[in-house]
Amino acid sequence: MNSRRTADQVDAALLLELIATPDATTVALAEKTGLARNTVRSRQTRYEEEKSLRSFDRRIDPAFLGYPLRAFVVTKVTQRKLAEVGATLSQIPEVLEVQGLSGVADLLIQVAARDADDLYRIAGAILNIDGVKRTNTGLVMRDLVSYRITPLVERVAASARSR
Repeated sequence: MNSRRTADQVDAALLLELIATPDATTVALAEKTGLARNTVRSRQTRYEEEKSLRSFDRRIDPAFLGYPLRAFVVTKVTQRKLAEVGATLSQIPEVLEVQGLSGVADLLIQVAARDADDLYRIAGAILNIDGVKRTNTGLVMRDLVSYRITPLVERVAASARSR
């Protein structure tokens, strides 16, 4: 069971405003939400300490950097080498993120590539990692639902208001 603190109504109000205006100052956030400036600042400090907010780099489109092709590499690994595989994957710049899975595969690796030849090179580099048994690569053809969190924040805000 996760013992981390969860968002309350104050957090939801601040987060919704940060989604709308990511570069807002503490004073602007206080004005927009109707909260005291010290409350806003203490919550921001808490978010940093708890690592509740993701890094800025999640907002950068890989295509803007010259990597328009994205793919998911579903990977089967030798379990006792999982940590080493993860460490090696973190050294490949084109690896955007890696999730550990349960079920038919062990890892879901999102990669960015310049073109098909570059993707072939990246997939080969992943397959060559000691401990990787098998990979299956799927090309992202279109984003149907991009990463989003606003509906969950809105749900927290609504449930806090209904209490």
